[in-house]
Amino acid sequence: MQTDNRPLSPHLQVYKPQLTMVMSISHRISGVVLSVGSLILVWWLSALAAGPDSFATANAVVGSFIGKVFMFLFTFALFYHLCNGIRHLAWDTGRGFDLDSVYKSGKLVLIAAAVLTVLVWVVGLSTGGA
Repeated sequence: MQTDNRPLSPHLQVYKPQLTMVMSISHRISGVVLSVGSLILVWWLSALAAGPDSFATANAVVGSFIGKVFMFLFTFALFYHLCNGIRHLAWDTGRGFDLDSVYKSGKLVLIAAAVLTVLVWVVGLSTGGA
């Protein structure tokens, strides 16, 4: 068996991080966070169906400091994934591929996700949630 001495494709460490690369990786990471968050939501709903003691335990975990931090990050991941998904839908129409548009839409996605996350948490806290 002969071994080829061809060069391998460069890995991420070779490239300088750019907004497009970071947002692509972040989109995948936000999808994983949403999957884990969905499991927590299923656990919380199951605890609700299991009775008051189970629900109190689940609420204590989700309502803890670490639980609230995770829920905040989950909320950001949800809005980031949503906004970036809308951006990808626009790309599917063939629009927004020039470099200037890619960077503008990328920054818009980050700003929109941050604003929506803060808005949900501010409104939720002001109405007695969380």
